[in-house]
Amino acid sequence: MASTLADYLARFESLGGEPSYSERQGYRTVRHSYRDVARMAYGFAAELESKGIRKGDRVMLWGPNSAAWVAAFFGCAYRGVIAVPIDDSATPDFAMRVFHHVEAKLLVCSRQHAPANLAFLLFEEWKARAMAASPPEPIDPQDPLQIVFTSGTTGDPKGVVITHGNVLANVAPLEAQIGPYLKHEWVVHPIRFLNLLPLSHVFGQFLGMYLPSLLRGTVLFQDTLKPADVQHTIKRERISVLVAVPRMAQSLKEKVERDLEAEYRINRYFYVTSQLTQKRNDANRAATQDLLILAANHLLSMTDAFGTFRLQVRPLEGGGASLGASLSW
Repeated sequence: MASTLADYLARFESLGGEPSYSERQGYRTVRHSYRDVARMAYGFAAELESKGIRKGDRVMLWGPNSAAWVAAFFGCAYRGVIAVPIDDSATPDFAMRVFHHVEAKLLVCSRQHAPANLAFLLFEEWKARAMAASPPEPIDPQDPLQIVFTSGTTGDPKGVVITHGNVLANVAPLEAQIGPYLKHEWVVHPIRFLNLLPLSHVFGQFLGMYLPSLLRGTVLFQDTLKPADVQHTIKRERISVLVAVPRMAQSLKEKVERDLEAEYRINRYFYVTSQLTQKRNDANRAATQDLLILAANHLLSMTDAFGTFRLQVRPLEGGGASLGASLSW
């Protein structure tokens, strides 16, 4: 088991070409292997060293979820530098207040957040500077890993210092329980995570950075939270785990219900089917059967809505002929 977060990079290296992170860039999906991310992290650690940023110094990370964000975070951990993650949606005023409050030595940000009067490093520029590992900084589990700030919406933002040991104390029990089941992982490999939570939050980090590598899983980042877009991604990428808060899950549920009501009129078909079943007799059995098959066909045409969540709909009919193989899958 890892003794510090810097040890994760050795695990990433051992996973080699296994897919680790995917992200949408325009109309393309860019994919990275675990080895890619590890070497980006080593490159970022070398960049910090070249700028004279040492163990205990603070570096702010401000940008959308991406493989480069993950690499920068682990690069900081590798050098013993304290990361200060800020939500991508944070206002410039809030971000600058935090930057000066923690006396950060460097701002690493996306192009849209580049300030006019402050030295910065863009995620888009340094991520290509991949390199092999250099000797890591000696790190103790009690050394600070990051400072996570509250939003500051109801008062002055407050920073919470999280150590390497804090994180690993939560990861270790999961790793111990997962271990015995890894021999069966090949059946569902790779487990695919769709992470809709920001990596600036601890829960987003656990499901986006710490847990997936234990399962040899791959993480997809997506910047849109529209239910229709999330549904499309789940289906296209064959997502196994959706990382979201309950409000997002509720929005997805309501979207599916609206689709079913508007496009397929499911309640009407259930009503028609039940009425026809009650009135069925020997004289109209053939006509009724045709209508039941028509209703079932309409229900089964809802592949997009049900298939989004990998559900199988298998209609059952009692007292009549079989619906046939063409009506089930």
